[in-house]
Parts: sequence; structure tokens; C-alpha cells
Amino acid sequence: MKTTPEHDARMAKMTFASVYPHYIAKVESKGRTKEELHQVINWLTGFDEQMLQELMDENATFETFFKKARLNPHATLITGVICGYRIEEIETPLTRQVRYLDKLVDELAKGRKMEKILRTV
Repeated sequence: MKTTPEHDARMAKMTFASVYPHYIAKVESKGRTKEELHQVINWLTGFDEQMLQELMDENATFETFFKKARLNPHATLITGVICGYRIEEIETPLTRQVRYLDKLVDELAKGRKMEKILRTV
């Protein structure tokens, strides 16, 4: 399934701070912790808690968020469907990266083991 230019632009302009509370609510409602969420985000982006807070304070868009990230080399192992899109078929790099994060949060909320989520090889 191909994303539209409008969809890609919307993803780029969305702020991390606007989505973060939803990530927290999703994982905590399923019995996971904020610390586990941060571990997942750190694995994908290299961001620690302080950097996440700075990005939220500056209201960074996902475009800025992922420009500053050091994407994990194993991120390409994140596959499957999220929000109706097959991740490995998304052509726009930024949209694919946002969906990587969505997929990891989804797996955490579904109770998947951390070793599996973090794609330990």
C-alpha cells in the first residue's frame, strides 16, 4: 500500500510531543511501563530521557525528531502491518521511520517480549 504525499507531509509535521502521551497511555493501559517505552525508543533512535524531553520541549516535528536520531541498524528488521500500511513497502523514509516507532509501541502494548521487540539477533 502506497502512502500519499499528503499523508507523508502530515507525518512529517506531526510533533513527537503530541503523540508521546498516546504512546504512554497505550503501553500503561496494557500493563507495560514508561521505562519500557523509553527503552524501545532509545533502541530505535538512540535518544535518552533527557533528549526526549528536550525534543518535546522544543515541540519537534517527526521530521526533526528523526533527523536528530541515530536509527538502529536493525530497524529494517521491523516488518508487518501498522495502521493499514505494510512497513517494508513504505517508500518515504520518514514515514517508514514513524511507522517503525508505531510498530514497536504496538508490540510493547501487546505484551511481546522485549528481546523480540528489540530485534536481538
